[in-house]
Amino acid sequence: MALFNIAELMADLGPGQRLLGIDPGAKSVGLALSDVMRMVASPYGVLKREKLSVMAVKIDAIIREHGVAGLVVGLPLSLDGQFGPAAQAARDWAVSLSEMVKVPVTMWDERLSSSAVNRALIGEADLSRKKRADVVDKMAAAYMLQGALDRFAVSSSPSWFSEEE
Repeated sequence: MALFNIAELMADLGPGQRLLGIDPGAKSVGLALSDVMRMVASPYGVLKREKLSVMAVKIDAIIREHGVAGLVVGLPLSLDGQFGPAAQAARDWAVSLSEMVKVPVTMWDERLSSSAVNRALIGEADLSRKKRADVVDKMAAAYMLQGALDRFAVSSSPSWFSEEE
Protein backbone atom coordinates (compact mmCIF):
# COMPACT_ATOMS: atom_id res chain seq x y z
CA MET A 1 0.00 0.00 0.00
CA ALA A 2 1.06 3.56 -0.53
CA LEU A 3 2.02 5.99 2.19
CA PHE A 4 -0.69 8.65 2.65
CA ASN A 5 -0.79 12.03 4.33
CA ILE A 6 -3.26 12.40 7.20
CA ALA A 7 -5.86 14.28 5.12
CA GLU A 8 -5.85 11.61 2.38
CA LEU A 9 -6.12 8.84 4.92
CA MET A 10 -8.99 10.47 6.79
CA ALA A 11 -10.85 11.15 3.52
CA ASP A 12 -10.74 7.45 2.67
CA LEU A 13 -12.24 6.32 5.99
CA GLY A 14 -15.89 5.48 6.35
CA PRO A 15 -18.14 6.27 9.30
CA GLY A 16 -17.27 4.41 12.47
CA GLN A 17 -13.85 3.29 11.28
CA ARG A 18 -11.00 3.71 13.74
CA LEU A 19 -7.33 4.53 13.47
CA LEU A 20 -4.60 2.52 15.15
CA GLY A 21 -1.65 4.55 16.42
CA ILE A 22 1.65 2.68 16.44
CA ASP A 23 4.80 3.91 18.17
CA PRO A 24 7.54 1.46 17.20
CA GLY A 25 10.47 1.33 19.58
CA ALA A 26 13.60 -0.78 19.71
CA LYS A 27 12.23 -3.23 22.31
CA SER A 28 8.49 -2.69 22.25
CA VAL A 29 5.74 -1.18 20.11
CA GLY A 30 3.08 1.00 21.74
CA LEU A 31 -0.47 0.86 20.40
CA ALA A 32 -3.37 3.30 20.70
CA LEU A 33 -6.88 3.32 19.25
CA SER A 34 -9.03 6.23 18.19
CA ASP A 35 -12.70 6.28 19.05
CA VAL A 36 -15.15 5.72 16.17
CA MET A 37 -15.60 9.49 15.76
CA ARG A 38 -11.81 9.81 15.44
CA MET A 39 -11.66 12.56 18.07
CA VAL A 40 -9.96 10.83 21.01
CA ALA A 41 -6.96 8.51 21.14
CA SER A 42 -6.73 5.99 23.96
CA PRO A 43 -3.80 3.78 24.95
CA TYR A 44 -4.43 0.21 23.85
CA GLY A 45 -1.42 -1.96 24.62
CA VAL A 46 2.18 -2.89 23.97
CA LEU A 47 3.65 -5.58 21.76
CA LYS A 48 7.15 -6.96 22.16
CA ARG A 49 9.26 -5.98 19.17
CA GLU A 50 9.63 -9.09 16.99
CA LYS A 51 10.05 -10.00 13.37
CA LEU A 52 7.64 -7.86 11.34
CA SER A 53 5.75 -10.84 9.94
CA VAL A 54 4.99 -12.05 13.49
CA MET A 55 3.94 -8.59 14.63
CA ALA A 56 1.77 -8.13 11.53
CA VAL A 57 -0.34 -11.15 12.51
CA LYS A 58 -0.92 -9.67 15.98
CA ILE A 59 -1.65 -6.20 14.63
CA ASP A 60 -4.00 -7.64 12.00
CA ALA A 61 -6.02 -9.34 14.76
CA ILE A 62 -6.38 -5.96 16.53
CA ILE A 63 -7.38 -4.31 13.24
CA ARG A 64 -10.13 -6.87 12.62
CA GLU A 65 -11.39 -6.88 16.21
CA HIS A 66 -11.75 -3.09 16.45
CA GLY A 67 -12.73 -2.02 12.92
CA VAL A 68 -9.47 -0.22 12.21
CA ALA A 69 -9.23 1.20 8.69
CA GLY A 70 -6.00 3.19 8.93
CA LEU A 71 -2.62 3.17 10.66
CA VAL A 72 -0.79 6.19 12.05
CA VAL A 73 2.83 5.22 12.65
CA GLY A 74 5.29 7.37 14.58
CA LEU A 75 7.97 9.05 12.49
CA PRO A 76 11.17 9.62 14.51
CA LEU A 77 12.48 12.79 12.91
CA SER A 78 15.68 14.20 14.39
CA LEU A 79 15.28 17.02 16.92
CA ASP A 80 15.94 19.59 14.19
CA GLY A 81 13.23 18.05 11.98
CA GLN A 82 15.57 16.25 9.59
CA PHE A 83 14.61 12.94 7.97
CA GLY A 84 17.48 10.67 8.99
CA PRO A 85 18.22 6.93 9.04
CA ALA A 86 15.79 6.23 11.91
CA ALA A 87 12.98 7.98 10.05
CA GLN A 88 13.77 6.04 6.87
CA ALA A 89 13.75 2.74 8.79
CA ALA A 90 10.40 3.64 10.39
CA ARG A 91 8.96 4.59 7.00
CA ASP A 92 10.09 1.29 5.45
CA TRP A 93 8.67 -0.63 8.45
CA ALA A 94 5.33 1.20 8.21
CA VAL A 95 4.95 0.61 4.47
CA SER A 96 5.81 -3.08 4.85
CA LEU A 97 3.34 -3.46 7.73
CA SER A 98 0.65 -1.71 5.70
CA GLU A 99 1.18 -4.12 2.81
CA MET A 100 0.99 -7.14 5.14
CA VAL A 101 -2.22 -6.09 6.91
CA LYS A 102 -3.82 -4.45 3.84
CA VAL A 103 -4.62 -1.21 5.68
CA PRO A 104 -3.43 2.26 4.54
CA VAL A 105 -0.81 4.06 6.60
CA THR A 106 0.36 7.57 7.33
CA MET A 107 3.35 8.73 9.34
CA TRP A 108 3.19 11.27 12.15
CA ASP A 109 6.03 13.15 13.86
CA GLU A 110 6.60 11.49 17.21
CA ARG A 111 9.57 13.52 18.41
CA LEU A 112 9.62 13.78 22.17
CA SER A 113 6.33 11.87 22.64
CA SER A 114 7.94 9.46 25.12
CA SER A 115 9.60 12.36 26.95
CA ALA A 116 6.31 14.24 27.22
CA VAL A 117 4.53 11.16 28.53
CA ASN A 118 7.31 10.44 31.05
CA ARG A 119 7.18 14.02 32.34
CA ALA A 120 3.40 13.77 32.74
CA LEU A 121 3.60 10.42 34.51
CA ILE A 122 6.26 11.69 36.89
CA GLY A 123 4.63 15.05 37.57
CA GLU A 124 0.96 14.11 37.64
CA ALA A 125 0.78 10.42 38.45
CA ASP A 126 3.96 10.16 40.53
CA LEU A 127 4.68 6.71 39.10
CA SER A 128 7.89 4.85 39.82
CA ARG A 129 10.32 4.06 37.00
CA LYS A 130 9.11 0.43 36.86
CA LYS A 131 5.43 1.39 36.66
CA ARG A 132 6.19 4.06 34.04
CA ALA A 133 8.00 1.49 31.89
CA ASP A 134 4.83 -0.59 31.85
CA VAL A 135 2.68 2.22 30.41
CA VAL A 136 4.91 4.71 28.60
CA ASP A 137 4.90 3.00 25.19
CA LYS A 138 1.13 2.80 24.86
CA MET A 139 0.75 6.32 26.30
CA ALA A 140 3.30 7.63 23.78
CA ALA A 141 1.31 5.97 20.97
CA ALA A 142 -1.86 7.68 22.24
CA TYR A 143 -0.04 11.03 22.53
CA MET A 144 1.19 10.72 18.94
CA LEU A 145 -2.20 9.58 17.57
CA GLN A 146 -4.00 12.38 19.42
CA GLY A 147 -1.67 14.88 17.77
CA ALA A 148 -2.62 13.55 14.34
CA LEU A 149 -6.34 13.58 15.19
CA ASP A 150 -6.12 17.14 16.54
CA ARG A 151 -4.21 18.37 13.50
CA PHE A 152 -6.74 16.87 11.14
CA ALA A 153 -9.66 18.30 13.16
CA VAL A 154 -8.17 21.80 12.95
CA SER A 155 -7.38 21.58 9.23
CA SER A 156 -10.81 20.20 8.31
CA SER A 157 -12.99 22.39 10.54
CA PRO A 158 -15.13 25.02 8.80
CA SER A 159 -14.15 28.63 8.99
CA TRP A 160 -16.49 30.43 11.38
CA PHE A 161 -15.70 33.83 9.95
CA SER A 162 -15.76 34.90 6.36
CA GLU A 163 -13.19 37.28 4.97
CA GLU A 164 -15.88 39.94 4.65
CA GLU A 165 -16.33 40.31 8.43
